[in-house]
Amino acid sequence: MANEIIAERSLLARLETQPRVRDFLAQAVATGRVSHAYLFLGAPGSGKLDAAWALAQQLICENGGCGSCDACVRVARQTHPDVHYFSPESAVGYLIDQVRALLAEVSLSPIRSRRKVYIIDRAEQLRANTANALLKTLEEPPANVVFILLGPSADMILPTIVSRCQCVPFRTVPQARSAELVERATGVSPERARMAVAVAGSPARAAEFLKSAERQEVRRAMLRQVDYLARADEADILTSIKDLMAVIKAPLDEVKSTQQAVLDRDSEYLTRGALKQLEDRFKRELSHRERSGIMEALACVRSLLRDALLRLQGVDEPIVNEDVSEMVDRLCATATVAGVTAALDVVAQTERRLARNVTPQLALEVMLLDIRKALTCP
Repeated sequence: MANEIIAERSLLARLETQPRVRDFLAQAVATGRVSHAYLFLGAPGSGKLDAAWALAQQLICENGGCGSCDACVRVARQTHPDVHYFSPESAVGYLIDQVRALLAEVSLSPIRSRRKVYIIDRAEQLRANTANALLKTLEEPPANVVFILLGPSADMILPTIVSRCQCVPFRTVPQARSAELVERATGVSPERARMAVAVAGSPARAAEFLKSAERQEVRRAMLRQVDYLARADEADILTSIKDLMAVIKAPLDEVKSTQQAVLDRDSEYLTRGALKQLEDRFKRELSHRERSGIMEALACVRSLLRDALLRLQGVDEPIVNEDVSEMVDRLCATATVAGVTAALDVVAQTERRLARNVTPQLALEVMLLDIRKALTCP
């Protein structure tokens, strides 16, 4: 049975919302039938990225993903030098230089493990010029390399990429089901579980969010910003954004410290080229984590605005932000349904801007100014 070969402490064991995917991946690793390239397909929040890191842990660990060894811990913390994460770095998608850098890394030997894993997020943004550079390696990578690509659906990804990967579909998970799993795993109240899922997305990330005082402080700071908008002028907003960015970046301090410790320890035996590759990887990781923190902050804003919209429309449904219900009441006292709807559109537009690599601080400044305008217009 697949369940019998999944270590309880492994990342794979946490994929409770995708049991078929979990068991399929566990069986593939246990029987040595791992594909050279996977394409995980599903909607946002379905757990594709969680599953990618889980599979990477299974492949990197010499014990098949025990969840407790040094390699497993490093993968879980996303600091293992042989697991590489890539995401688009331009407004139009992946840059050809990104793919060339990836291909240069592929040709190098693993640093600590017998295998290397490449996680390529938002594979739908691999266009013809970048995809062509990748196709041959994707079809016949070195024996010690596994690619895991993530995308929303096969229709949105180049057929030449799809044909070279083993497709793994992920089903959409209702938020209520995700909240139940978080409540069971962490012992928090249903209200806090619901809030964590709204902010973090998948159950695994929601559970990690509840363990992080820094990430929860980001939520509080972001909600205070929105609550303060009605009483703030433009100068106040621009000044407060700097403080907000400092709070958002605070969780990165531990990551930077861990990265530096790895560089200090490994610099003695790594070649100059391998050390440069590791430094570049760590820079990408920090950029990815900063972006993830900002997206969580936007999710906090969206959930607060959604709560206000439910109240204004008289919908009989529990709000997400029960712990700050007074903020929801203050929003409802001055805003209209049209205003809150427009503010939600502003959040969505900000997400698109960030996906096009607009400077995060500028994107947040424009977002808060536009939300204030939307909420205060008669």
